[in-house]
Amino acid sequence: MANDSFRFERSIHIDAPPSAVYPHIDDFHAWAAWSPFEKMDSDLQKTYSGAARGVGAQYAWVGKKAGSGSMEITQAIAPSKVVIDLKFTKPFKANNVAEFTVAADGAGSKVTWAMSGPLTLVSKLMHAVFPMDKMLGPQFDDGLRALKGLAEKAPVA
Repeated sequence: MANDSFRFERSIHIDAPPSAVYPHIDDFHAWAAWSPFEKMDSDLQKTYSGAARGVGAQYAWVGKKAGSGSMEITQAIAPSKVVIDLKFTKPFKANNVAEFTVAADGAGSKVTWAMSGPLTLVSKLMHAVFPMDKMLGPQFDDGLRALKGLAEKAPVA
């Protein structure tokens, strides 16, 4: 990508078919069980609106450590892709895109969690000091491992 934008991603193999993984991603209510960002604040205030799942599902949060922002699913292609418009409002403003792809991989799935967006002057300076890989890599890895544990436990109806 050009130096005015970024893309960061992590992937994991899950021993479950895409149809068992996808429902954990396209429903924001299900994120509490696997998202590392849900665990940042014990007093995280969450608001759900719009569709129950898939396109139009919305989620907003406010927390001391997690800051505040909102997400909306803008594309949902079961069982292979979810695209989310991600807006951070605090501690800094940013508009990014989160994308989950779930591809058949043998008898299981390869799940990739990516985030991309523009680099402003402030975010370029921040990335120089705290590279995205070091800042978010461990959290994405933790989330994908938790998602793997859930999807491999039992099929989702």
